[in-house]
Amino acid sequence: MRVTDIARLFDISLNSVSKHIKVLEACGLVTRRTEWREHLIEVQMAPLSEIDQWFAELRSIWALRLDALEAALKEDDND
Repeated sequence: MRVTDIARLFDISLNSVSKHIKVLEACGLVTRRTEWREHLIEVQMAPLSEIDQWFAELRSIWALRLDALEAALKEDDND
């Protein structure tokens, strides 16, 4: 997408959107190419897949902890 098209989707200035995109670029989550005067942004899915995998591992850890907390609270209610 063009940066200007992305900016239309948000209630912030074009300059602010551009700054956010620069952060995403620095993280490798998007790439920017220039055609004439237009800046085109493309999402990079590979890093997002890595992030999703990392969160999946965290989800399983938190699920175990939350299950233990729920069991402890139910036990406390029974007392």
